[in-house]
Amino acid sequence: MISYFLNKLMYAVLTLFGVVTVIFFLFNVLPGDPAQMMMGQKEDSEQLALIKKKYGFDKPVTTQYLYYLNDLSSLSFHSNDPKDYTYLSRGKYSATKLLSISNTTMVLKWPYLRTSFTKSGKNVSAVLKETLPNTFVLAVSAIIIAILLGVALGIISALYKDRWLDKGIQVLSTLGMSVPSFFSAILFAWFFGFILHKYTHLEMTGSLYELDDFGEGMHIQWKNLILPAIVLGIRPLAVVIQLMRNSLLEVFNQDYIRTAQAKGLAPWQIIKRHAIKNALNPVVTAVSGWFASMLAGAVFVEYIFGWNGLGKEIVYALNTLDLPVIMGSVLIIALMFIIINIFVDVIYVWLDPKVKLE
Repeated sequence: MISYFLNKLMYAVLTLFGVVTVIFFLFNVLPGDPAQMMMGQKEDSEQLALIKKKYGFDKPVTTQYLYYLNDLSSLSFHSNDPKDYTYLSRGKYSATKLLSISNTTMVLKWPYLRTSFTKSGKNVSAVLKETLPNTFVLAVSAIIIAILLGVALGIISALYKDRWLDKGIQVLSTLGMSVPSFFSAILFAWFFGFILHKYTHLEMTGSLYELDDFGEGMHIQWKNLILPAIVLGIRPLAVVIQLMRNSLLEVFNQDYIRTAQAKGLAPWQIIKRHAIKNALNPVVTAVSGWFASMLAGAVFVEYIFGWNGLGKEIVYALNTLDLPVIMGSVLIIALMFIIINIFVDVIYVWLDPKVKLE
């Protein structure tokens, strides 16, 4: 077990290193001067030079890349000169000084994702801290809807194979997979938030936290979660239905299921005791992939419903070329994929003891 997690940890580090390298060089070959982006329409050559020096934009791309790796690393090296381009001179986070050799200081710190170009020097980590929890709540709600309804409808579809109920569920499942999320979001917002508003009391747009009518503070509005969670969960719901149905039909042909049927067990008892656990493996694979994708793929849903999450923030960052926010968001999403994949491997062992951690 320890060897397995050490291998996975090494895999995670190498994967993140690859992601960091790709996104850094991808966004640094874009046309435009990052320092000028930060200043906006202001034309001040002295201020522009200061910004370039502060953030290292006046240095070669390879040197900037090494600085970026140094910022992201928890164990990093910096100059003792406060005027140099160093993590310590920015002073955005607390750092524990470990060792000083000549003009170099080694510190232990949290990864530093730099500062936003468009939010008055606000830390990218602070931006992610404000938006990522909202996206996480939305993704978890959507995946719970997909799992509960998908597994239930998949079981019903398998039990009533080739009957009208099975065909009806398959039609809805196919429709759910084929309709784009942005179209579903517009349709649900218009129909349930506008046409049926007096019955549903749901709004077309809204986020998890909203300012109350008296302006006294932010309060949770759970009703704003309903429509975006349903829309975001439609496609994974359709996939879970198909996978659960096909997996159950395959399990029903196994010898141990025939033995249970020969003993006179009811269909629901067979499913509960013997079939459902073995049929969940492909569902777990699909759910894990969809959950990680939701963190990145909720862009259209969040934007249409006005949900203040990571997806909406990515759209804003792309429109304003806020490169640190874009790069930090991509890194967080990649990290989520890695963590979820490791977690899924552990779940496999619980579902099927024949699967070994290798």
